[in-house]
Amino acid sequence: YQRRVHGAGIVPPLIYLLGAAEFEVRKEAAWALSNATSGGTPQQIQFLVEQGCLQPLCDLLAVPDAKIINVALEALENILRMGDMAREQSGGSVNMMAQIIQDAGGLDKIEALQSHQNNEIYEHAVTILEQFFDVEEEDDAVPDANAGAFTFQPQNPAQGFSFS
Repeated sequence: YQRRVHGAGIVPPLIYLLGAAEFEVRKEAAWALSNATSGGTPQQIQFLVEQGCLQPLCDLLAVPDAKIINVALEALENILRMGDMAREQSGGSVNMMAQIIQDAGGLDKIEALQSHQNNEIYEHAVTILEQFFDVEEEDDAVPDANAGAFTFQPQNPAQGFSFS
């Protein structure tokens, strides 16, 4: 399979269409790449990354079509999972796929999806952030409402008031 796809030269034009074609064609290219990442071997997924699929996949995270955002998130999650496997096998400390996605602006876009009105997209984004990026949930970052505030201690009323 891999030799046939490589030999046919399908991947570079598919990635080009993912990033530059009209939206309906981009949607079809996204589905094709997402399917390739879900059923592909680590070597096949690495080939897709080497051919430049991450930037256009990250760009799809900002489109108004919820279904395509989820397709892009699924592909990115599959790629990140492969990056974790490669990190574990090499004994490294960094998921290189996460780094490439961050460099492509994908981390910022995934973080922005935490406020998406579609709950499925929100949950998918949170799962990816928690599993592959060193990001805490937004609720954890809420400051203490009393931090740095003045506190007033009432005087003991039994002592009365002193006007001296």
